[in-house]
Formats: sequence, structure tokens, C-alpha cells
Amino acid sequence: MIKNSMPQRWLALVLGLVVNAFGNGLSVASNMGTSPWTASEVNLSHWLGTSVGLAIFVVSCLAAIVNQLLLRHWDLPRLLGEISFVFFFSYFVDIFSGTFTKMGIMRVPAWGRLLLAITGIMIFCAAISLYQRANLVMHPNDDTTNILRFLYCHNNVVVAQLLTFTPPVIIILVCWFNTRQLYAVNWGTLFTLLFNGTLIGLADRFVWPQLHHNFRANAAH
Repeated sequence: MIKNSMPQRWLALVLGLVVNAFGNGLSVASNMGTSPWTASEVNLSHWLGTSVGLAIFVVSCLAAIVNQLLLRHWDLPRLLGEISFVFFFSYFVDIFSGTFTKMGIMRVPAWGRLLLAITGIMIFCAAISLYQRANLVMHPNDDTTNILRFLYCHNNVVVAQLLTFTPPVIIILVCWFNTRQLYAVNWGTLFTLLFNGTLIGLADRFVWPQLHHNFRANAAH
């Protein structure tokens, strides 16, 4: 049901995209763990010798295609929108993570980097909440959560988020099997697995509470 004006929804989208990239860049640069999806893409980049941004873009494009299957109908504008979103998102993540690395984040003690990683996770959870509620264009992985939440999980964001995290965990295990190394997987990853859905739910209530879930399950029918 559409409840917010288009300017409000576009503002939430832009803020969500940039703030999400900022939070992910902070958690990646801290090397104390990040979201399972980002961690899987970081490990892929090390295994295949590519940039993190390229790994994010390719994996997310595949996720956008999976979303079409979950919706059970072809929605070309949604597909192109998600690919466009992740194009800018992957670029900003590279910029933010590189900036934090140049600032010397790895010289911070481990406990301090863990706090920074958790802060980054909390930031990107709030950002995810913004553009999920705007429901114009979003990161394919977060659209997966939104689709699962409303079409398959009876509005339970925690269950939907845990289901969404299954593929990246498999990717991380495959990368570890081939490289015997783990990157961006640490206490922060466990924190995300346990609390990501809860943090998004809290952000729904307390971060811009006037922004409602503008979700239409049958919009393309």
C-alpha cells in the first residue's frame, strides 16, 4: 500500500543507497566482519583476483535475476532498477572502504575495529530499512528479503533475513575450501547473522517513522 509521497520515497532511496555503502565500507575496512553477503563478495574477490566492487556487482546481478523467480512474474523495470542500484552501490563501497583503509583503520586495536564494524553494521541496517520502505529501487539482496518477508514469511523480517543469508554462507564456504583463507568474516559477521533482521525492524520503527512500507505485492499483475 502506497502511503508516502514520491519525493519522500526518492529521498529515502538516495539516503539509503549512500548510507548503506558507507556502513558496508566501514565494516569491510575494519576487517572484523561484515554482512554475510558482503563477506561472501570480499572472499570471492580474493579467490578470483578481482576488486570487491566488481564481485559485489556480479553477485548482486545474479540475485536480481533470482528475485524475478521469487516474484513469479517478469518485472523488467524492477530488474533494471536493481542492477542500476548495485552499479552505484558497488562503486561507493569501493570508495568508502578505500578511504577508511587510507585513514589507517587497520592501526586501530582489534577491539576498536570491532566496535567500528558493529557501528557500520548498525548504519547499513538503518539504510536498508529506508529504501525497503520506500520500495522504489533497492539492492537486490535486500529486495530478496522484502519479497520473502511479505510474500513468503508472513511479514517476519527476522526469518526472511535468515533465509536470505543462506546463499552467501555457501559462497563463503566454497571460497574457503579453495583458498583456505577467510576475509571479512569475524565477530561482526556473527553479529549480523544474529541481529540484522532485528536491527532493520527497529529502524522501521525509530528511523524516520513517518516513512511507511510502500509495498505492493501485485503491482506488476
